[in-house]
Parts: sequence; C-alpha cells; structure tokens
Amino acid sequence: MAFTITFYALSTAGYLAYLIFQKDRLQQAGGYLLLAGFCFHSGLIGYRFFQSGTIPVHNLHLTLSFAGWALAGVFLVFRFRYHLKVLGIYTAPLVTFIMIMASRMPVQSPMAQPRSLFASFWLISHVLVIFAGEAAFALACGVGILYVLQENAIKRKHRGFFFKRLPSLELLDSTGYACLVAGFTLLTLGLITGFVYAKSVWGTFWSWDPKEVWSGISWLLYAALLHGRLALGWRGRKAAMMSIVGFAILLFTFLGVNFLLEGHHGEFTRISQVRGPAPGAIFI
Repeated sequence: MAFTITFYALSTAGYLAYLIFQKDRLQQAGGYLLLAGFCFHSGLIGYRFFQSGTIPVHNLHLTLSFAGWALAGVFLVFRFRYHLKVLGIYTAPLVTFIMIMASRMPVQSPMAQPRSLFASFWLISHVLVIFAGEAAFALACGVGILYVLQENAIKRKHRGFFFKRLPSLELLDSTGYACLVAGFTLLTLGLITGFVYAKSVWGTFWSWDPKEVWSGISWLLYAALLHGRLALGWRGRKAAMMSIVGFAILLFTFLGVNFLLEGHHGEFTRISQVRGPAPGAIFI
C-alpha cells in the first residue's frame, strides 16, 4: 500500500502545482502518477481477491481502500473522456486522504475459509457498481464545488485566483451532469443487484435495514435532481449545490449509518473483527 499512497501523494503535488503555475506538463505528470498509483492499487485489490476468494471489503481498512481505488478509476475514465484537467486538484487529494485513513486501520488476514455467499456473483456485482456509482457522485460533488468557485470569481470585480485557472461554467455544468447520469445509472444497478442478493440470502428483497432505507433516500434525491435538470431546467448553481448536498447525504449513507445505527451492514465498518463478517453484510 505504501507505493500506492506515494504515487497518489505525488499526483496530488503535481495537480496542486498545476493549479498554481498552470503548466500543462504538471497536469500531465499528476495524471500519469495517479494512473501509476491506480495500477499498483489494482494489483493490490486483485491480490487480496485471489488470496481470500472474495471481494476485499470485509472491514473498514479494506472498504476504504476499495473506495479509494474506485474513485481513482472512475476519475481516470472521466479525465480521458472530458479532458477536465483541473478536476485532479479535487480527486487526487481526496484519494490520497482516503488511502492514508485506510492505512491507519488495522490490517487483518483474510478469512481462512471464506463464506461461500461472499463469492456470490450478485454480491460482487453489487459492490463493484455501487462503489463506482458513489465515485461518480463524488466527482459530481467536486465539479459542483469548482462551479461555485468559478461563478463566485466571475461575479467579483477583481476576479482573483480561480478565474483563469478553472474551466468555463458551461464545461463544468456539462461534466457535472455526465457524472450524475453515470452515478445514478450505477447506483440503480447496484440497488437492483443488492435486492437480488438479499432475496437469495434472506428470502426478501427489502428488510427496512437502516442502510437500505438511506440508500433509498439517496436514490430518490438524485432522481429528483436529474428530474429537475431534465424537466424543470435546473442548471448552474442550483444543480451544483444539489450535487454537493446529495454527496453529503451519500457519505452519511456510506459511513454514518454504519457507525450510528444498528443494522446488518455495520460489520463493514468494524475496525477490528474476531470473526468473519455477518452473512450478507453488504456496504450500501
């Protein structure tokens, strides 16, 4: 993990230097360093998968690591698709922070005999698409923050530091919308695969677990945001602020629910475990 964190930290330095000096080679260096970190990280995720035979999200250390990996991967896709160079000044520090937090959690050996239900196709699909969707929403939040900063800079008489360093409001708005569409699609698929998995394990699609309830609330909020954009013409600052608020609620769903409310998903955020996770303890 040390190599991974080092590359992510160097990527952060490259993007921050790009923000200050506006030299394209610094942005390119930041992107390549983040890609290198993602490749090392992918190797680590793959090793843990083949070592345990299950998707490596059995505790808080592994869950945070997987979240950082998903965020880095989704960012790279959007970076090459939309060429929004400056988004790395948000993503690289966030990935680095997540990985540093993961490294401070106890590292535990994988279960000697993984429960067969953790190797379920539906569980693996659920975790992959949910984490990718949440990563897309995290990027939408970052784009929303950049939009607000740029809009405030435009409104000032002396436009200041960010005006020449951030892209146009139109590009930020369109990129934020693309992140929302991708995130909502993946979140929907993640909930569907989660329902199928729950049915196969507990015999019911819905059990009113706190994580399920808050996942539903998150889905409804983003559905309302997309409906507002398509039917009511929500654009610009309103959409940006809604993206930021939506991600705050998603963060509560991702971590806060597990720490504050009882439910069968709480095993994923246990800092230490003396036994394997409870059956079906999927994370969101």
